[in-house]
Amino acid sequence: MAEAATAPQRLTQLKRAVFLLGLMVLSACSTVVPRSGPPVERGPAVVAPPVAPPVMPGLPTDNEHHMVALLVPLTGTNAGVGKSIANATQLALLDTNNSSLRITTYDTATGAAAAAQRAIDEGARVILGPLLAEDVRAVSPIAKRAGVPVISFSNDSSLAGSGAYLMGYSPAQSIERVVDYARDQGITTYGGLVANGIYGQRASTAFLRAVESAKGQVISLQNYDHSNPSITGATLRLGKAGSVGAVLVVDDGAAAAGIVPLLRRNGEAGARVLGTERWNTEASIAAKPALNGAWFASVPDNLYRQYAVKYRARFGAAPYRLSSMGYDAVLLTIRIARDWRIGSSFPEERLRDKDGFAGIDGAFRFSRDGIAERALEVQEIRGGTTVTISPAPAGF
Repeated sequence: MAEAATAPQRLTQLKRAVFLLGLMVLSACSTVVPRSGPPVERGPAVVAPPVAPPVMPGLPTDNEHHMVALLVPLTGTNAGVGKSIANATQLALLDTNNSSLRITTYDTATGAAAAAQRAIDEGARVILGPLLAEDVRAVSPIAKRAGVPVISFSNDSSLAGSGAYLMGYSPAQSIERVVDYARDQGITTYGGLVANGIYGQRASTAFLRAVESAKGQVISLQNYDHSNPSITGATLRLGKAGSVGAVLVVDDGAAAAGIVPLLRRNGEAGARVLGTERWNTEASIAAKPALNGAWFASVPDNLYRQYAVKYRARFGAAPYRLSSMGYDAVLLTIRIARDWRIGSSFPEERLRDKDGFAGIDGAFRFSRDGIAERALEVQEIRGGTTVTISPAPAGF
């Protein structure tokens, strides 16, 4: 029979049992350290970096504004008029206190097609501009494929249609209006002096049709280039063709001021001089003494004069006359935006509203072919200023 353990022995055995139990627990819960070699250091836990949201090109999605693109030249030879149009669009937003439109401007001087594609990629639902005919030609097919209408500032009627609308001042409408006024003053015979070029060709066709419609007669129509012999020859041929009641000069005001004295000298001393809508874009036209008494038809100037004062006060310079189209394009878009749900396609059919629209340049509406029909006034150059002698209709 084994000898019973004494009290001190039992205490020693208990301590040994506790120690062995502690080692067993430690080995179950910890990494085993090798018997040889230095201890292994454990680095910090590796945490995967957060996944960034994908970066989308262009402007961020805007669910609170109508996305509108303005395409104009901001650099190059036409930068002045382009910047003036851009300023006019901002002035229109301020004057109307409108916050529903977001207008982003793109420079067409570095490539109109690329500017249009970028505008569409960045969410534009309608394009205001471009200004130049060749830029409209480049932009239109891109915009058509995307279903985005183009409201251009060009007056080249060959570009209208298929989603392209032209706000530019039409020479055909101007010529028709001034010829109708001349007919009402009893003038029945006409002559024409036309500068060579595409504008001159189109103006000549419009002149012949306008006179025919007015039951008048074109006695002689002479073309010239911008050289003294050519201009002199044209005025001599016109004078030899017979006396006329009025002569249409298809050229800018500065050129016309040099031509009229030759016209008077070479046989048409009593003829009334008629001009085109181009004369209204020239600030110094009224200061040409040779053009005193001349008539031309263009958009009304009364509201434009008020606009010009506001423009100068805000931007510190006079606006280009064409900039009013930018202002009116914004007014047009704001009116249509009343029934335009944000994020949806621009309601193009509203552009063909038969009652038309009103703006700084008076009443206008787009015909079925996309050309702006305008209510024009007839002005007379008189004593260093222009006077309205036949007001524009208020509407259609």
